Amino acid sequence: MLEQVASAFEKKDYKTAAKLVKQLLKESPEDPWVKLYAAKLYEVHEKHPEAEKIYRRLLRDTTNNKIVTQARQGLQRLQEIEKQERQQAIAEATADPNNTEPGLLILEPISNELKTEAAQQFAKIMQIDPYSARLLLPSRGWKLYRTGAVGELKFYGEQFLNVGIPCFWAKISDVQKIEVLQVDYFQESISGASIVCRNPNGQIGSLNFDWSEVTARVVGLLPIFEQVVNVNNRWQVERKTKTQDYFQFCDLHLAKRRCIIRIHDHGYNFQEGIKIAGEPSKNTNRINWNSLSQWLEQQTPIVKTWSDFTPFGETVLDYKELLGQIDSHIHLFRRESTLWDPAFQLYSGLVFVKNGNW
Repeated sequence: MLEQVASAFEKKDYKTAAKLVKQLLKESPEDPWVKLYAAKLYEVHEKHPEAEKIYRRLLRDTTNNKIVTQARQGLQRLQEIEKQERQQAIAEATADPNNTEPGLLILEPISNELKTEAAQQFAKIMQIDPYSARLLLPSRGWKLYRTGAVGELKFYGEQFLNVGIPCFWAKISDVQKIEVLQVDYFQESISGASIVCRNPNGQIGSLNFDWSEVTARVVGLLPIFEQVVNVNNRWQVERKTKTQDYFQFCDLHLAKRRCIIRIHDHGYNFQEGIKIAGEPSKNTNRINWNSLSQWLEQQTPIVKTWSDFTPFGETVLDYKELLGQIDSHIHLFRRESTLWDPAFQLYSGLVFVKNGNW
């Protein structure tokens, strides 16, 4: 009967082949040749997952060279079909000019308990090995996985979400559009909040808002670098750049106004406005900042605080060209510029976009 099945396949008489294979599966369900023809039938009827599963089992369990060869060829055909379908889907996804804009695909953290299965799915979607896939999935904080046309990133992102891999994508232009106001200090206000601030052009003004307008609070540490002179074991002088301390930053997002108000410990004037920490002149900068941070938390008790900037920054520093496009809106006295500054702006901007504010 196997000869009749082979003959039916040669004639592309799949109806007859299906009847014969159905009968053989009842009589000899463990026969590898029967399994092979069953896989071919699944393939013909575009039931690719079922066909792939049988082909892989045959490669694992069978030693017959002819069967192994045909199973391997079957897998190659399926992979080629999947590749063509992906290319077609990406072409369709980027057909709209809006979907050709540069974007980012961000992977969100996934628990270790779910990583094994997630890595298998990730590997299949991106056509890489599961070990490499597992290394790419973050356990803490966001990870910038890919840049490119936002339509293509959306295509991959939707596939990830369908198999339970948390992620999101965003246009770089949406991050760049957000206005950032630098806070000098909070001043007394009859209702809500009032700040003295500077716009992107450095002009001083004031802004009144209600605390209920704040949709997110983003905090982060930006490193302070210093040149350190060391003498090595050969008595040679070496100059190295080391992190000596950190600047403290806090962004408050005002979604409806499409802006971020930015506060940092070396830019806030603790001597002016509301006296939050008693006599600021008698306190250290750290004590003043901690008091201000606690006060801001009290004003926005139900607002989520995003504080995983550092692990995200570590994944994005290699994207120098991308960060070069981001205006950091951070004005610190530095001997040399650092990519950590635009990285913080990118992180805060992505929080803004992810929350549906653009």
